[in-house]
Amino acid sequence: MGLKIGVLGYRFMGKAHSNAFARLPLFFPDAPDVERHTLVGRDEEALADAADRFGFAHTATDWETAIDDVDVFYNLGPNHVHPEPSIAALEADVPTFCEKPLAPTVEDAGRMAEAAAASDAVAGCAFNYRFVPAIQYAKNLIDAGEIGEIRQVRGSYLQDWGADPEDPWTWRMDADLAGAGALGDLGAHTVDLARFLVSDQAGDIERVSGHLETFVEERPTGEGETKPVTVDDAYTAQAAFENGATGTFEASRVAMGHKNDHSIAVHGSEGSLAFSLERLNELEVLRGDGRGYETVLVTDESDPYVEHWWPPGHVLGWEHTFVHEDYEFLSAVRDGGSFEPSFESAFGVQRVLDAIERSDTAGEWVDVDA
Repeated sequence: MGLKIGVLGYRFMGKAHSNAFARLPLFFPDAPDVERHTLVGRDEEALADAADRFGFAHTATDWETAIDDVDVFYNLGPNHVHPEPSIAALEADVPTFCEKPLAPTVEDAGRMAEAAAASDAVAGCAFNYRFVPAIQYAKNLIDAGEIGEIRQVRGSYLQDWGADPEDPWTWRMDADLAGAGALGDLGAHTVDLARFLVSDQAGDIERVSGHLETFVEERPTGEGETKPVTVDDAYTAQAAFENGATGTFEASRVAMGHKNDHSIAVHGSEGSLAFSLERLNELEVLRGDGRGYETVLVTDESDPYVEHWWPPGHVLGWEHTFVHEDYEFLSAVRDGGSFEPSFESAFGVQRVLDAIERSDTAGEWVDVDA
């Protein structure tokens, strides 16, 4: 039998990873064998239906029981559910994979990173955009010095699902449950990509200046009542890297006309790179005299992960990032190796997010590690 997988959560991310588990043996023959063992949730009827559709043999309404029965634990629940189950799994030396952001608060994220450091088990955080082939291609170009010394990083993540004031309240709009709004939900991805792409050349983010804004302060619950929105709808931030490079980041849930528009650009002394999730098979590359970008279609067999899929030119999609991510994590579990992004890396992202919030409160630049 393969690795017995336990998954907490059966909605958006539970479905995405269950799809990835099913794809692994078809396209990654060297991937570990996995058994979709236990699906964890609260609503027994909905849980049973999801387990049937996702191919899980067992269900549980108690995550502690599930941890005892599985070889690998995926914590894909809401943000406030991340710390305790993940820490308990790591204390039992069960390899643990957790959704991002790592926790609602930097304090909880620190506890999780400490638990991972003390455990013999692999721990990983779900920043799936690292595993887009074009992002891996960009990372390779930057590491090879193709665009020279890093000078600027620009990232934005724009959505519009909260633009209508009548859109219903969700747990993502509650600071106690989510920690932050667009900053934590979307900004975490951008900060992680920035650190992943340039930290080896530019160093880490040292200080930030941030601004958060809530445009709709209460939302209908669907029961004739409203609840307050206690997180941000949008944020902007400036950042300073160790080598003097600058960063500008933003995210919004109220940017009309943008469904899932995540973009990042890196400018160096000898060239630039630009990526958009809306064209995730492409990377814009500028070298030399700066007279125009070349669009590179990252679908050749020699490109990261592409050899596992279709003939050259047959594009991949968002769901493939989860297959790549789970392939790397589960291979690390099987082989006793390491995985990135680790809990420590995710804690680094959380420190930046926390600094942006502190900057907004203070109205001034703040040090990330203050």
